[in-house]
Amino acid sequence: MAGRYTLADVLATRKSRDSWWTVYLVDPLACPVALVVANHTRWTPNGLTAGSLVLGMASAVCFGLDQLVAGAALFYVSFLLDCVDGKIARLKGTGTPFGLWLDYVGDRIRVVCCATGLAYGQFTLTHDVIYVVLGAVVAVLDLFRYVNAPQMKRVRGAILGPPVPGRPASPPEGPRFMPGLNGFLARHRVRAHLISGIEFHAAVFVVAPLTGVLLPIAAVASVLLLANEVFIVYRMWLFTRRVPAVPQESRQHALIGG
Repeated sequence: MAGRYTLADVLATRKSRDSWWTVYLVDPLACPVALVVANHTRWTPNGLTAGSLVLGMASAVCFGLDQLVAGAALFYVSFLLDCVDGKIARLKGTGTPFGLWLDYVGDRIRVVCCATGLAYGQFTLTHDVIYVVLGAVVAVLDLFRYVNAPQMKRVRGAILGPPVPGRPASPPEGPRFMPGLNGFLARHRVRAHLISGIEFHAAVFVVAPLTGVLLPIAAVASVLLLANEVFIVYRMWLFTRRVPAVPQESRQHALIGG
């Protein structure tokens, strides 16, 4: 029924902690869009995810044709729809396991295609192989980040086994800022970290094309993301050294995915 949801309902679907790019530059627009979609359309979360992927492919084509501003704009709208689909799923309770898979895989396809389009467009224009290398680096870093995260979760489960009082719940995630700043960020729903995958995508596919400063911005973002991932792995390694061992059967159970 039209008008049954309010903006407050949509705001309640936001994640408790999110990327600063999402909190400040996407959610202020995504929430009103989600309200209109929820009250005045029959679009499903999976349909929105598919639309986001189509726009992502259009962004990649624009990058390949050296239409950088159009490519950046389409990438932003594609990501905005990707945020809206999750809000609609939580608002209406219509999320599905297949939808989670589609959202995850769609994101990876969008990034790989946009990295390829950006590299192809700039190589065609300049004949400088550095753009091909950069496109490959961006794609590999993104894939590594999203393969590494679930594997680290499985390792954490193998280490900890069943919950035990007094045992740390999880290893630290990434570089943290000073406590006062952490508290400020938490109050504003912003995750405290060096850089996230979302901010990496925003830097490479939105900020860099819009400013025309492709190589420096993409290179710095890539170095920061790699540093963040290395730091997370290092913290996990430290965590594994100080957490008491769990029975071997618990480790096997967690690693198998049970």
